[in-house]
Amino acid sequence: MRIILVGFGVVGKGVATILARRYAEKVKGYGFNPKVVAIADIDGTVVNPRGFKPEKLEAIKQRGYPISADPDFGHPGMSALEVIDSVEAEVVVEVTPVNIKDAEPALSHITRAFKTGKHIVTTNKGPLALAMPALTELADYNNVYLRFSGTVGGGTPMLEFAKRCLAGDKILAIKGILNGTTNYILTEMSQNRVAFQKALKNAQNLGYAEREPSMDIDGFDTACKVVILANWILNKKITLKDVSRTGIRNVSLQALDKASKRGNTIKLIGSINGEGATVKPTEIPKNNALCVSGVLNAVTFFTEFAGEQTLVGRGAGGMETASAVLRDLLDIRHKLASKVFT
Repeated sequence: MRIILVGFGVVGKGVATILARRYAEKVKGYGFNPKVVAIADIDGTVVNPRGFKPEKLEAIKQRGYPISADPDFGHPGMSALEVIDSVEAEVVVEVTPVNIKDAEPALSHITRAFKTGKHIVTTNKGPLALAMPALTELADYNNVYLRFSGTVGGGTPMLEFAKRCLAGDKILAIKGILNGTTNYILTEMSQNRVAFQKALKNAQNLGYAEREPSMDIDGFDTACKVVILANWILNKKITLKDVSRTGIRNVSLQALDKASKRGNTIKLIGSINGEGATVKPTEIPKNNALCVSGVLNAVTFFTEFAGEQTLVGRGAGGMETASAVLRDLLDIRHKLASKVFT
């Protein structure tokens, strides 16, 4: 399997690390022979049609920017779109930063890959949040696969759990804590009585929150994940504009204290049910399965036969999310192999 890697930040480097370190194991154990034939980043690309050896991937990762300065394989100024057009590969792994205004440049990378017959694995929520119904339709039209398990839950297989482990059941609704940053802030506020601004500052100092934290604390990140869950699991053709969203800026210590006296706490909950899709601070019992602390994520699937099924895990982190990319690559490999023998 020839792979074009678009984006070489934390997740992109994590993907390169996993593929390099697990290369022999994957070839032997899964019959999966991944070859990174190009890496595209903001300053240019490196291209090797034969595929980079594991040790070369590690060297490129360690060198730092710009990758296009590589004396053997560097192509300064070559864009990701040019790479997708000109380099032969089966899969494009798109791991550029999230942009929920217009989803670029990831949206163009994904659509160009589809139109050139390449499968997509992405960790980028932007294109899915703004255009998931159209993208799944475009993938089907071009007979390619679109995989994105790293967009929800990071390394915790939330999408796969619902799609595979609950395949024989009917999922009626979904609720979850889908953002570790806001969960950390609310945990600090409720357990340590830290005011919102101080809890946010702590999250930023620990690297959980960005310097510009609106994506997390105003509920946009959770809303993006709600869109993905709604489309992929419940077959609801919605986009980000369809999600009713309220962030955590106005959650006060007083509100948390009152909730605590009732045996409850407040969490930022994303939910999808027959009435619609919402993101809002919600009071839940402290003994509820969703009541996890710190940066953990948790999601509950409400099913017709199996009742409530809850999955808990870390929702972010470069290596965790990169592991989801590998999981998606293996899934595509299995799908392609199945086609050969049918």
